[in-house]
Amino acid sequence: MSIVDGCAGRKPMSDDLEALPNIGPVLAAELRAVGIESPEELVRIGSVSATLRLARGSPVVRYNLLYALEGAVRGVRWHALPRPDREALKERLREEAP
Repeated sequence: MSIVDGCAGRKPMSDDLEALPNIGPVLAAELRAVGIESPEELVRIGSVSATLRLARGSPVVRYNLLYALEGAVRGVRWHALPRPDREALKERLREEAP
């Protein structure tokens, strides 16, 4: 599933990352530190690429971070992501990880 599928029919986003579900001030600051400045940028690069940027230099990938970012892209709390979607995200992350 493409992240764009989850965004169909959504109203325009705020310019603030913190306005997205699952993203508070700390995660927003971490996103900005890796060059993701807006919700539009997060949607453009997607949750998997954003997770990989955030995880650079860390041997541990946090799947909850991946789910939080995907939920933010879709405009939902990460708990609402169906299990098959979460599994597909994990597989994509494994495939794209260096």
